[in-house]
Amino acid sequence: MPRFAANLSMLYNEVPFLERFAAAAADGFKAVEYLFPYEYPPQEIAARLQAHGLVQALFNLPPGDWAAGERGMACHPGREAQFAQSVQDALPYAQATGCRHLHAMAGLLPPGVTPQQARATYVSNLRAAARVLAPHGITLLIEPINTRNMPGYFLNYQQQAHDVLADVGEPNLKVQMDFYHCQVMEGDLAKRLERHIAGVGHVQIAGVPDRHEPDSGEIAYGYLFDRLDALGYDGWIGCEYIPAGPTSAGLGWLRDYQSARKA
Repeated sequence: MPRFAANLSMLYNEVPFLERFAAAAADGFKAVEYLFPYEYPPQEIAARLQAHGLVQALFNLPPGDWAAGERGMACHPGREAQFAQSVQDALPYAQATGCRHLHAMAGLLPPGVTPQQARATYVSNLRAAARVLAPHGITLLIEPINTRNMPGYFLNYQQQAHDVLADVGEPNLKVQMDFYHCQVMEGDLAKRLERHIAGVGHVQIAGVPDRHEPDSGEIAYGYLFDRLDALGYDGWIGCEYIPAGPTSAGLGWLRDYQSARKA
């Protein structure tokens, strides 16, 4: 049966970040994910997880200057040392929380850099990072992101991401398949999932087109959850959506699906 992780960067914004762990556990979530933990000491995050019996499913490497609009640096020539340091900065958090999946944001295509130059840098950086993380039992993830929400982002398509996996050639590099981004850019979700399942390391969901709860919009998530189950996916499904109202009030989709599966 699919297992769901609350994305604490998007859900439970009614309360401060450190209080969201308790809120997610109270609603029955067994795992959490979020974008960045770096404002807080690793042990503070670990204590919240332990107190509420939660698994840390995923978080991102430092992305550069987020406030200034940076969205990662893995594809940026000339910033290889900074990217390598971001891996080192994330490790204490992964070790403290027991997290086994880290997402490396590719970044926006820099001005004056060709896609070919950016891709060569991207592949080299990912290979080096995966090799650093492998002895710690950590899988590195890359995620195609749609150009509507993040114009200029380097990685946009599922096949593009899986081609990068093949070129990097490290077994602990996988794709973070966000059905929301994939539907906006490509559609044909079930067939893409079936084609690429061996390379999928994490899944995320949101309704399309408005990125609200997954029971709204154009995606039949119940069908996709069953397909994930049938294909043997045993990872977490990250609930990375913007609640249309109070988070807990909008979780009827989760309760209904879980009840139906138990019936």
